[in-house]
Amino acid sequence: MDKTPLLEIASMSGAKLLRDNPGVTISNINKDTRTIRPGDLYIGLRGENFDGNIFASQAIEKGAAAVLLDSPEEAQKLTGSVPVLLAENSLTALTNLAAAWRAKLDLKVLGITGSSGKTSTKEFAAAVLSSKFKVVKTQGNLNNHIGVPLSILAASSNDKAAVWEIGMNHPGEIAPLAALAKPDCAIVTNIGTAHIEYMKSRDAIALEKGMLAEAVPKEGSVILSAEDDKSDSIAARCRAKVIRTGLKDGSLIATEILPNPVGTAFKVTLRSAEKETTVQASIPVQGLHMVQNALMAIAAGLELGVPLESAVKGLARTELAAGRLEQRTHKGVIFLDDTYNANPDSMEAALSTLRLMPSSGRRIAVLGKMGELGEYATEGYSRTGCAAAKYADVLVTVGSEARQISEAARGAGFSRIHEVDDTSAAARIIDQLARPGDLVLVKGSRSAQMETLFQKLQN
Repeated sequence: MDKTPLLEIASMSGAKLLRDNPGVTISNINKDTRTIRPGDLYIGLRGENFDGNIFASQAIEKGAAAVLLDSPEEAQKLTGSVPVLLAENSLTALTNLAAAWRAKLDLKVLGITGSSGKTSTKEFAAAVLSSKFKVVKTQGNLNNHIGVPLSILAASSNDKAAVWEIGMNHPGEIAPLAALAKPDCAIVTNIGTAHIEYMKSRDAIALEKGMLAEAVPKEGSVILSAEDDKSDSIAARCRAKVIRTGLKDGSLIATEILPNPVGTAFKVTLRSAEKETTVQASIPVQGLHMVQNALMAIAAGLELGVPLESAVKGLARTELAAGRLEQRTHKGVIFLDDTYNANPDSMEAALSTLRLMPSSGRRIAVLGKMGELGEYATEGYSRTGCAAAKYADVLVTVGSEARQISEAARGAGFSRIHEVDDTSAAARIIDQLARPGDLVLVKGSRSAQMETLFQKLQN
């Protein structure tokens, strides 16, 4: 956000300025007192188990230039000269502020949603667009009703392109976020089973994810997977031009895919009615699903004005966040840290990557539980267990829920299985079992805290 006077912020947000300081301008919005920096506007948000209003004094102590609250009682408690804005609802004020700020921004916006691969695709797309534009992107996983407004407010008038994730786990969440972001281009990575506990079916997930595609104006573009069975239904709802990408079909395809110790090399072919153009590309991570994500990023770059040659150069410079097939080495054993999150689709993709990666030793899968599966849990764990039996040489499951993976693997005729209760026990098993040259995949949902295995291995 550019430096903005408090009076203007009050007007944009709909909040009342109780105490002003004409010399104060705001360029950063923060909801978390743990990361407050001097000059920030602190917004006190409420949740089921917290009330950010009560931390306003802490925010001021850490240097907040002003606070926006929705509790008159907490506002009255504040003393001193720090300005205070009072809203009927802090979240509504945050959303209003983001909408008003988005209207001021002149930039190309790429919105990304999908059941898996959103964050990796975001990083690929930001790298592609950075070859031509100054880019702002979603930080971490700020992709919900709070994160999207904060992501918009992080953009400045100097930015020329934005890459914003738009996520959901309940019906009705995508459309208002898409309306707020106003994308010129959208990517729907895939329609899988993430959040199926709340959405009930893949058709319902496709309906919800497709709301982002519907939000793109007719002058824009929507990127879909040529290999996802729900893409046709989403394409039928689009006003914008639809581009499909894939490993076998689409207007942009990847061929001659070769994993290597530092990533994956492949050829990208752009098909048109007049000709085909092929260039060499690479990404700093393994996995066919990562290549699919990279193709979508290239397609979005092309639609937003980045030449193909520049797009693949930018792609090679991608820096992926931790926990997404990140390689680690311990005592000569190579670990694939894919602990960021997990669902049946991403589990299968990671296990396939485990098998495809070059290795002189065995392939060991260390898998934890998956969240938000609901009635789909039995089928989801069964799919994962069968994939483990197909792609791994040894399986270690962590926690009682993940034992459903073991049961399915046994049912598929696989016997090299170890079941442990927690990551401490998993670390002990791996320390005893793994040998130099082995390749070990570690994956599970956030709630499984599989990333703690690495610290316990070091200890």
